[in-house]
Amino acid sequence: MLEQAREFEAPLLALSDPAAAESARPLLPPGATLFAGPDALTDLVAAAEFETAVHGVVGGAGLRASVAVLERGKRLALANKESLVIAGELLMALAKEHGTEIIPVDSEHSAIHQCLRGERLGSVRRVHLTASGGPFRTRSAKDIASASPAEALRHPNWEMGPRISVGSATLMNKALEIIELHHLFGLERERIHVVVHPQSIVHSMVEFVDGSVIAQLGPPDMRGPIHYAIHHPDRVAAPLAGFDFASFANLTFEEPDLERFPALGLGYRCVEEGRDAGCVLNAADEVTVAAFLDGRIAFGEIARVNAHVLDRRPDRADSVEELLETDAHARRLAHDELGTTTAS
Repeated sequence: MLEQAREFEAPLLALSDPAAAESARPLLPPGATLFAGPDALTDLVAAAEFETAVHGVVGGAGLRASVAVLERGKRLALANKESLVIAGELLMALAKEHGTEIIPVDSEHSAIHQCLRGERLGSVRRVHLTASGGPFRTRSAKDIASASPAEALRHPNWEMGPRISVGSATLMNKALEIIELHHLFGLERERIHVVVHPQSIVHSMVEFVDGSVIAQLGPPDMRGPIHYAIHHPDRVAAPLAGFDFASFANLTFEEPDLERFPALGLGYRCVEEGRDAGCVLNAADEVTVAAFLDGRIAFGEIARVNAHVLDRRPDRADSVEELLETDAHARRLAHDELGTTTAS
């Protein structure tokens, strides 16, 4: 963070860890303000002058910052999919109330956003949400169940953080994206179709009632969706790669295997059940992924524990505060199932 603060002369910074903040303060560039503690992000949002906030915090920890941006009536360029998974209905209502919008930064949802420009949702037959299939796409159920953290983190196309990389391996990340898609575009379960596309060139497709299909394509490079979100609704020149024969020559598609990747079905279940289902699933997954990366559970246990916690959800979703309480409760349930103590 300090390197970036110096390079870009950032005037405002935030660290949720108070000890890290105290270590950083003497090293800050002149004139920089550092917010610290659990409210650091929302304090930064309140103090900053901006038109668009690019939000890339991982996990449920990003929800309050999403709320803060929307309550200020600012555009939210959202890579923190968990905000919408946890509180999608409330966030979409907040955006409408304050006259602003949420522009997705996930490559798949950015693609759908681009394909739907100028189109009516009523003319959409279904959306094809693409998934790379992750590192275990061709492996047997037995091999997948016993996979190691190092194997799960070895994604064939994208360089991502640990939680998202493991989510790509289980397809839980795609399950969360199903919920995100439902909230962003108001599409019901029947119009959301996941298709495995190993090359990660077609970022998603929209099929219309007349049989036409519009797709957004490009090399697997997150700078593209970020650039689109920052400049929306304009198209601004960028030095990013477009079409080339080598990358686009062989594009293949296949149906996902729900028996080998049961996590994917949990996303559809959450769309059907609504309320706090997405909140519970995300919280459980954060706990189980951390346990897997620490070597405390097998890879095959992630989806099983997540489903078990989802079965016991409290069904509270009337406010952000209730959802945050539900998030904490779901984490406790996951720790109980794993036989571990809840992290403080």
